[in-house]
Formats: sequence, C-alpha cells, structure tokens
Amino acid sequence: MHRVAARRTGVETEGARGHGNMLQELDELDTEALAQVAVRAGELLTARGGLRPGRPCPARMLRVSGDIKRLSSEQAQALLDAFRTWRDAGLRPDMRRSRSRVLAVFLLLRYTGARLGEVLALDARLHLDLDKGIVRFPASHGGNGDGPAQARETAIPPETAHELRTILDAPELAGLHGQVLALDQGFVRRRFSERGAEAGLPRDLANPRVLRNTRAVELLREGAPLSVVQSILGHSTVALTAAYVEYAAQDLRHLIHYYMSKGSSAMKTSARNTFFGTVASIRKGVILSEVALTSTGGFEIVSVITNESLDKLGLVEGKAVAAMVKAPWIVLVKDPDAPKTSARNRLHGVIRRINEGSISAEVVMELADGTEICTLITDESVRALDLAVGDELWAMFKAFSVILAVEDIS
Repeated sequence: MHRVAARRTGVETEGARGHGNMLQELDELDTEALAQVAVRAGELLTARGGLRPGRPCPARMLRVSGDIKRLSSEQAQALLDAFRTWRDAGLRPDMRRSRSRVLAVFLLLRYTGARLGEVLALDARLHLDLDKGIVRFPASHGGNGDGPAQARETAIPPETAHELRTILDAPELAGLHGQVLALDQGFVRRRFSERGAEAGLPRDLANPRVLRNTRAVELLREGAPLSVVQSILGHSTVALTAAYVEYAAQDLRHLIHYYMSKGSSAMKTSARNTFFGTVASIRKGVILSEVALTSTGGFEIVSVITNESLDKLGLVEGKAVAAMVKAPWIVLVKDPDAPKTSARNRLHGVIRRINEGSISAEVVMELADGTEICTLITDESVRALDLAVGDELWAMFKAFSVILAVEDIS
C-alpha cells in the first residue's frame, strides 16, 4: 500500500503530472493512505537534501494523540533525577551495585525508546558501543502489544553514553561481565513506581512504557519522519508508529503539498518564531478580521489582519496555517501570575538560553509542549529583570504583530 499510494499521487514520478492533477488524486485517498504518502514524500525530500534538520517543519501540524500517556520534559527530568539520587544514596556495595544496574536500564529506556524486555535482554559487551554512542538491538518476536521488533541500531546522546560507561566501569559491577542489564522485569517496574512517587508523578506515568511513548513523541515533534521513528522504536510497520499521531486528512494534504513544492517554492522569512496550527475562529469586522488559531501544542495564537488578506489567504475554520512573530516584537514579563495587559497573546515558558551581546541579548524560552520562542531585548533589560536560565517567564505580543501564512494548494 505504501508504494502504491505514493505512485498514485505522483510523488515518485517527478514531472509526470502537474501539481493540480496530483492534488486532485489526493482527494481520493483515505487518511491512512495519505499518511503513507506523507512519509514517502518526506523520505524523498530528505534524501535530496531539501529538508534539513532544525528547520521549521509542517510535520508539527500533526497532533499527538491524546490517548498516549507520556511525560513532559520537566517530568522526564524529574524522574531521571530521582533515579540518580536513589542510586547515590546506596551506601552498601551490594545496594549501590543493584541501584546502578537499574539506573543503566532507565537511561537506555529513556534515550532509545526501546521496550523493557529488549533492554533487559541486552548483553552490555556485545550490544553497547559506547565509544560511538550506539545500542544494537537484535530482532525479537515476543507479544508486546506493538508487533515483533526488528533488528536495529539506535543512537544515544554523548552525555548518556558517557554516564553509561561510568556506571559499567564502576568496581561494584565487576564480575557481571555482559549481564549488567539482566534484571527481573517485576523488580524494575517496582523501582519505577517508587521513583515516580518521589518525583511527584501520577502512578500511571511511572512505568517503562510511558518512557517509550515519551521518546516517540519527542522525535515526532522534532520533525522526524514516521519511517525514522519506526526504525528507532523497532515497529514492524509504520502504521504502529502512526498510532502516536492523530491524523487529519486536511493537514496531511497540506503536509504532502509542502514536501512536493519545497524544492522550488519554499517560503523564506526572517521571523525567528513560527507556530503551526489550525484556524479555530474568525471574527470579521468592517476593515479588519481577528483570526484565532490553535497551535499543535494546544495554545492559542491570535492575529489581526485586513479583510483583504483574510480573503487572499482563503482562511476558514479548520484550515492549516503558520503564525510568525519577529523576535523584537515579543515582550518578556517575569511574573508568577498571568500579567494583565492589552497584548492578546501571552505564553508561559522557561528560559533555556541567554546569549548576551554588548547592547542586546537573545533570550530563548521553551513552552510546555517543547516549542521554543526567541526574543531580542536590551542587555539592560536582562539585568533589570534579573533573568537566568531556568526562570519562568511570560512572552507577550500583540495580535497586530502576528503574520499568517498558508500553503497554496489550489
């Protein structure tokens, strides 16, 4: 079905038909087929160098299913901190030995997205290449709810590889050879429940499966194609990976059109901040219209544009749209409560980076869904607000400062 659907839309046969005919054929496909086409189109574009990591990607229009239990970045960090603190509190050699093994299992689950049984079956000598930061999973065929696992290699962050090496080289683990990870599943799950309680997590979020979901969602929100996430998680089919996402047929058509037209007509803009979402409501006046969109992270962005622009963009409720805001137009407020202001857009986040210059400073903050917002303020404002990484802030901008853009698929 994958390749058939791709051929039907003309993605694999460049130049065979114009965009008009291809998009007309998209209307004949169901949502599952559209998802397969989006995957294939992204693969082709990436292979040709047209889609580079780190760039805003319309894949963010695809909403994560509300049925998927997952951790926020703050919750995942709190759970990791709880495991490290628990390991460090082990005073007896046998206690520290056991806790170090569990911490190693946690790190592998957190950063590979693997199943618990897969990690516990790894031979640390054969399957972990920590010099290269690679974990090699052999094929498995157990009934685990999401199909048999394919043999695969998964990369882990350098800092995680270093921490794992420190754990495995510790004197208390000498003599275990490659069986460091060979623990009882029930034992590991109980340790998860205990550390989750210490981190303040709801009981249903403190388990290995939630870590797998969390890693999958992180990869999808970073714009990784479904086929890449499928390979990392070891899913037997892309349909299993697609279960993490709620597909709207209209959004998929916009996504496919983006991939097909990316090479020749990609929009370029100097705006540092771009939010993808769908139009939630439109309030039309005599000259101006107020357009509210719901972003992929669930927050609202309001823009005021002219009626002429509204008609030109063809905006209607439910249409996919990108909202852009230039960094100097964003005002920062350091207040524990939502500030009272005339600015229609108020987003709460945490400072992740501050890049200071001689006159101005770039402040990058992260929203609850992982979206980053960049603003430019004076260095004097940084000192006056006493800004530091980790501080909670409100980013505010007026509706007139929001530029809207859509993909023209007519």
